[in-house]
Amino acid sequence: MQRLNSTDQAFSSQLQSLLAFETAQNPAVDATVAAILADVKQRGDAAVLEYTQRFDGVAAASMAELTLSPATLQAAYQRLPAAQREALEAAAARVRRYHERQVQPAWQYREDDGTVLGQAITPLDRVGLYVPGGKASYPSSVLMNAIPAKVAGVGEIILVVPTPRGERNDLVLAAAHIAGVDRVITIGGAQAVAALAYGTATIPQVDKITGPGNQYVAAAKRAVFGLVGIDMVAGPSEILIICDGGTDPDWIAMDLFSQAEHDEIAQSILLCPDAEYLERVAASIARLLPEMPRRDIIAASLANRGALIQVRDLAEACQLANQIAPEHLELSVADPWPLQAAIRHAGAIFLGRYASEALGDYCAGPNHVLPTSRTARFASPLGVYDFQKRSSLIYVSQAGAQSLGRIATTLAQGEGLPAHALSAAYRLEENQ
Repeated sequence: MQRLNSTDQAFSSQLQSLLAFETAQNPAVDATVAAILADVKQRGDAAVLEYTQRFDGVAAASMAELTLSPATLQAAYQRLPAAQREALEAAAARVRRYHERQVQPAWQYREDDGTVLGQAITPLDRVGLYVPGGKASYPSSVLMNAIPAKVAGVGEIILVVPTPRGERNDLVLAAAHIAGVDRVITIGGAQAVAALAYGTATIPQVDKITGPGNQYVAAAKRAVFGLVGIDMVAGPSEILIICDGGTDPDWIAMDLFSQAEHDEIAQSILLCPDAEYLERVAASIARLLPEMPRRDIIAASLANRGALIQVRDLAEACQLANQIAPEHLELSVADPWPLQAAIRHAGAIFLGRYASEALGDYCAGPNHVLPTSRTARFASPLGVYDFQKRSSLIYVSQAGAQSLGRIATTLAQGEGLPAHALSAAYRLEENQ
């Protein structure tokens, strides 16, 4: 890992280089995805079936063969070992309880002249959830995407999950059962995104698509945005840890590993004012890394984009955290609350020595779908609000039309829009 010091003259440029990530789209991927989207848009189910056979090695005569029944999901749930069933249920309950607090009521207020203004909140009619399949299976992603949609009151939830060579993951299917997913279809890739976005004979068009996927899925989501909504186009996983030097260095090393093991371009950074402690963490990394099953990926990630950074003090660490705007931020200090008050930009903030980022991935309750690549400066975690929309309510009384009408008429005339002005002016009493 790189070793940086915030007092060095070159630190600013070094940090900028560390954070830099090439987000340019891959023309070859975009071209492939564009062709798949166009084909599915034109040929519907037939194209989806062909791509499913080509890319996943699953031959099916109809989409019905790729659609899993509720009984199939329940059977997968029953096949799980009791410990896994109980863990999924416990995680789902915590995720549901947290997101139920995000539900916002509609509101309105009445002005003195009888005009009523307010906001109506309504759920989306139908959403599509994408979940990776095969060996890279993430039941936690099912819970984190489906449960907020369910709490929001979405009318229908359709989950698509590829099953390479027919491999179905019982944990994923059981999670869909627990979360109350309405339909599960075993398709994936850009063709699945296209089917959800355009609709086919058997898959209705959705209003929004959420969930993680590979570069082809990300490119497809980017391409259909506008026709349907999407959650985000996520970048590599990130963790930033601020530590005062009092946490077991093995804990911090493993927290850095927890993101680095995702892939070679994930980012793990530690900020600490204690140089001796940084050495202890480096020693823990060297000792623990050879034992990790994904050590090659972790090593590449730490070497490519990881860093141990000595800062002047914890206040400077918070300033840097706001500049970095990480997906995950651990405040591994004795008293994290004063530091938390100084943080403006982070997807999720883990407070205290015992709050490992892994708990947030699975079962703490808050959503693990988080803004990456510094987008935490303006974006938020996935939540109930992503599956609802707001409509403004405007009831204007006769008295209200007089005061509002004069304001609107004046402004519309100033903008050179006479029909706007007359639309408001017609309702003035002197013009009736």
